[in-house]
Amino acid sequence: MPAPERIPTGSLTAVELLAKGELTVRGRIREASNAVLYCSVSHEGAEAHCVYKPVAGERPLWDFPDGTLAQREVAAYEVCAALGWDLVPPTVLRDGPYGEGMVQLWIERPAGSDGALDQDGLLALVEGEEPGEGWKAIGLADVGEGRTALLVHADDERLRRLAVLDAVINNGDRKGGHLLLAEGGRLHGIDHGVTFHVDDKLRTLLWGWAGEPLTAEAIAALTRLATALAPGEPLATRLAELITAAELDALRARVAGLLADGVHRGPSGEWPPIPWPPV
Repeated sequence: MPAPERIPTGSLTAVELLAKGELTVRGRIREASNAVLYCSVSHEGAEAHCVYKPVAGERPLWDFPDGTLAQREVAAYEVCAALGWDLVPPTVLRDGPYGEGMVQLWIERPAGSDGALDQDGLLALVEGEEPGEGWKAIGLADVGEGRTALLVHADDERLRRLAVLDAVINNGDRKGGHLLLAEGGRLHGIDHGVTFHVDDKLRTLLWGWAGEPLTAEAIAALTRLATALAPGEPLATRLAELITAAELDALRARVAGLLADGVHRGPSGEWPPIPWPPV
């Protein structure tokens, strides 16, 4: 796919371009489980590429209300922004060629990249039972012919922030394919449709810090978020339009729990901890 044109600097932000611009469908990403359309968006001379996921193209899930995945993706962006972390690409909820849906800025991979996270130094399979220096263990993986290898992720601050975000939004599907490394080494997380459930649904590859103390940066970010989630605050009011009251209360409780415990979440034991397929 062609690289998106740079959004001009000035008063027009990426969010405004996504919300106000004219959407033109250029193609479909067929490997996605739901309808995902590759589009261009243009407004007042600015243009970029984006992903459009119409609500009408969402497949029903047994544990999430029908037609709510787009709202959850937008809520994840809003929460991430409130944490002060630029991890989720700008995301809006708007009308489009196939009805209301989520529209998110397209993240272009570096030139020559095949998108493989092992090549980006974020995930790896290694021999033995212990990760090497600079790596965190996820678990043993079946590599065929009765052999196993240790699946590890990098001990990387960018991933560590994502681990905190996932615990906050109760992400049920943080697999390797949902991590995008862009130009300049900027890491993005995408596909946040199965989030914000009131039950513990956390499934992720980023378990390497489980039980370890949260960083001072994470504590400060969570403290800001807790304040922003207070009833009547703009973020709380916005999220009330995207998720249910019970889900908003559960979000507040997760943030309070992380601050009280002061450590990274570990698996609950009540839900498979790693998504399938993991990558």
